Amino acid sequence: MTISRQIARLLSGEIQVDSTPGQGSTFTLYLPLAYQQGTPLPKVHKPVAVGKLDLVYANTTYSEARLPRSARARLEITDDRGSIQPGDRVLLLIEDDPAFASVLLDLAHERSFKCVVALLGQEGLTLARDLQPDAITLDIRLPDTPGWAVLDRLKHDPRTRHIPVHVISVDKDRHRGLAMGAVTYLVKSPSKEALVEAFAKIQTSVERRTRELLVVEGDEDQRKEMLRLVENTDVTTTFLRTGEEALAALGAKQFDCVVLDPELPDIAAPQLIERIRQMGQNDLPIIIYNGENLKPEDAAALEKLAHESIVLEARSPEQLLEETSLFLHRVEADMPEAERRLLQQARQDDTGLAAAKILIVDDDVRNLFALTSVLERQNVRVFPVESGRAGIELLKNTPGVDLVIMDIMMPEMDGYETIRAIRCLEEFQTLPIIALTAKAMKGDREKCLEAGASDYIPKPVEVEELLLLLRAWLPQTRTARQEQVLTESQG
Repeated sequence: MTISRQIARLLSGEIQVDSTPGQGSTFTLYLPLAYQQGTPLPKVHKPVAVGKLDLVYANTTYSEARLPRSARARLEITDDRGSIQPGDRVLLLIEDDPAFASVLLDLAHERSFKCVVALLGQEGLTLARDLQPDAITLDIRLPDTPGWAVLDRLKHDPRTRHIPVHVISVDKDRHRGLAMGAVTYLVKSPSKEALVEAFAKIQTSVERRTRELLVVEGDEDQRKEMLRLVENTDVTTTFLRTGEEALAALGAKQFDCVVLDPELPDIAAPQLIERIRQMGQNDLPIIIYNGENLKPEDAAALEKLAHESIVLEARSPEQLLEETSLFLHRVEADMPEAERRLLQQARQDDTGLAAAKILIVDDDVRNLFALTSVLERQNVRVFPVESGRAGIELLKNTPGVDLVIMDIMMPEMDGYETIRAIRCLEEFQTLPIIALTAKAMKGDREKCLEAGASDYIPKPVEVEELLLLLRAWLPQTRTARQEQVLTESQG
C-alpha cells in the first residue's frame, strides 16, 4: 500500500481507502484526466478534472462532494504546469488552501510568473526536483507532512537547495524558518499590500545576480584560505579586517551573508552583531567561523543572539562552505568538483541528529533493533523499550530525552493511550512524539494527532523520511531547553 501511495503521488493523484470489518475494503485511485504520453508528467499534466478508478469490489459511486479535499481543490485551481516553455519564470506554490493558492496564483501572473500549485508537501518536493522552479512559496501547516520537514528536505537536497524559498504561513516561528534557509518569512494576512510586498521580494530573489559575501577576518592567512574556499564566479567576496569597517560596508551595500571572525581587534563579536541588528538587519545570516577559543561570556552572549538573529557557527572549512552555499543560494551542480566533494563531506559529518536522546517504544524487537541501528549510525543515543508503561517510566527517570518514536499497535497499553498518558505529565506536554504504525488507513494520522502525537509515519519506515521528520522536530526541543536554561541562569 505504501508503494502504491507513492506511485499515486508521483502521478499527482492519491489513493483513498474505505474499510468495513467483515465485508472488505474499497480502494479508490484518483488521477487527473489529462496525460500526454512520452512527456515528463509534472510539466504537461494539467488538473482540469478528476477521474476515479474503483476496484471490482466497489459498488459505490463517489460524488464530487465526497472527493478527498486535495482532489476537490484540483477542480477549483487550474495552474500553468501544462504551458511552461523554456525561458519562463516558474513559481511553485506549496499551499493546501485552494482559496489562498488562487490569490497567490493571480499575483504571480501579474508579475509574469508561470505558476504551479502543490496541495501536499510530498507533491511539492517532487515538483521542486522535476521542475526546478525559480522560487517556491511554502506553507508550514500542510496536511500530509510538516512544512518544516519540506523546508529541511529542500535545503538538504543538492538538486533544490539553491532555490529561494519564501515561507507564507500562519505559523509564527519566523526565526526558525530563516535559520533553516528561507529567504523571507511572512505570516499569512488578508492584506493584499503585504502579499504584494512579498511578491516584490520573490521577484528580487529570482533575478540572476552575483551573490555578495562579506568576510570580516583580521588574520591574513585565514583570509587567503577563505578566499580559496568561497570565491567563485557566482560570488563576490569583500574582505575586511575590523568591525568598524564591516559596519561601514553594511551601511553602504547589501550583502547576502556575513562570515565573522569572533576575535576582531577592535570590537567583540556579540557587540558587533548587536550593532548590525540596530541597523535593521536582523535577517542577515551571520556565520561565526572558528569560535572555539571564545571567552565564556562572549560564547554565552552569542548563544543568546542565536535565538534572536540568524547567527550560526562553522567549525571547519567544510561546514563554512556548507553554510555559505545555503544562504548564498549557490547551484551545487555548477560548483567546482573540489567544492562539491567538501559539501558531501560536510553532510556526512553532520546530519543534525548527533547527540540527540531518542526513546523508541515498540513491542516488536525486530523493529527496535532496526531503528536503533539506523539512529546509532547518526550518533543518536537511543533508549529502546518494549511497552508503553516502560516508556513512561523511562521518561520520568531519564532527563533530557529529546523525542519519542511511538508504535501505535501494542498490546495492553497501545500507542494512543501511551501518548495521552505522556501528555498528562506537565514536563512532557511539548515533547515531540512521532507516531509509528503498520496501518495506513484513512484517518490514522488524525487519530494520532488527536491523541497528542506531533507527527505520524507509517510502516514500513522509509529511513530518509524518518530522518527528515526527526531533523524537523528536534530543534523545537533543543530550543525550548536552551531558553529554559537561559531563563534560569538570568533568574
